[in-house]
Amino acid sequence: MKTLLHSLFLSNWQRKAISLALAVVIWLVVNHSLTSTKTIANVPVRIINVPTGKTVEGMQPSGRMNKRLTLSIVGNTSLLEELNSNDVEIVIDASAKPDEWIATISKKNLLSLNPEIDITKGINRVYHPSFIVRLTKLVTEKIPVVITHPIGESPRGYQLLDIWPYRLYITASGPEEVIKRLSLKEQRLTFNLNDISKGQLDAIAATQNSDQNEIVSYFVPDQWKQINIPLLSDSPIEIDDPQAKSLRIDFIRCNLLSLNTPIVVSTFYPPETLNSLNPKTLDIAPNELIKNVNGVNIMNTTLYAKGVDRLFTEVVKENLQIVVIASPDRQKTELSWYVQFVNPKTLEDAYVYRLVSDSSDEDLRIMKPSLREEYLRNRFRSYMSRFKIFSTNEEKLSLQATVKDNKIYITKDEK
Repeated sequence: MKTLLHSLFLSNWQRKAISLALAVVIWLVVNHSLTSTKTIANVPVRIINVPTGKTVEGMQPSGRMNKRLTLSIVGNTSLLEELNSNDVEIVIDASAKPDEWIATISKKNLLSLNPEIDITKGINRVYHPSFIVRLTKLVTEKIPVVITHPIGESPRGYQLLDIWPYRLYITASGPEEVIKRLSLKEQRLTFNLNDISKGQLDAIAATQNSDQNEIVSYFVPDQWKQINIPLLSDSPIEIDDPQAKSLRIDFIRCNLLSLNTPIVVSTFYPPETLNSLNPKTLDIAPNELIKNVNGVNIMNTTLYAKGVDRLFTEVVKENLQIVVIASPDRQKTELSWYVQFVNPKTLEDAYVYRLVSDSSDEDLRIMKPSLREEYLRNRFRSYMSRFKIFSTNEEKLSLQATVKDNKIYITKDEK
């Protein structure tokens, strides 16, 4: 065995060492001389030295285009085997160029994004599809952003009241044609209520006087005040409207509030049928639920409201009425009804005046007077549009108005 090993490694070792070294050199030379062609898709393109006041449609703030190219690269086989679209970038110089030109891409336009790969050597030729660069005017305008109705569910014990403000603006710069299109079309921003926890709202509510204020305002965090506009940026753009700092989602605590006042019940008679339908031919009959006081029908039961605040109920409770619609269809025995606010503009003014005069609400106090009034009027109108009367804690008031012997009988619907 020793003789065999000695013969293999030590006999004529100088010649063997030289042969091994030559073999390594030949392998390296041959390996680096082998060329091949590789097609790489989705190679990013960046444009530099764009003249002041100009831009390229589809160019992001970083200079990168929102479209990518497919390159066919001829070069060293070992280098191409390692190369992919994440390792290389196309850089196009726009200086001293006309408003439109066909970009020619060579290996000089390739920039390595991988410090471990040197593409300055080993690439012979680059083939690419025709790539036209068009310079256009750079403009800046305000783009409208509409805050849409949120998705998701409100935390337990709370009900969504409203979002304010409904509309914001974002200052954006880009190609003139793109900005013009965007300025004519509202961008939409939608929040998810599932991202707001009951604990967060409880913590806000704990800082308020729960006996006087059922509204909990969740101020939208800055990271939510962003919108995606792919035509202008590959990352979300921050909404820079000064009103964005007041952006809030209002919740109302689900408290049952007693109306504490009789509610009038009246009948609406369509004008075209007054000869046949009028108080003499069809009127409400008093019963356990409906009481007639000096010729006026009122609900003879305690009623409640939910999803509004105490001030709202105090302002509107004496201007509420339930209206039954006298149907001209004599075959129809069950009539429709609805809740109506009497003199709503005056009620709105009274509600806003009371809150504007109250300096205890810090969130309202720091708002500009014009914005504060707009915000409060929007809140009042939201209350009116969603207002419902409850007979118990969980049951909405459900009435059945039926016609019999020229009388309207109103009872609670037990369905």
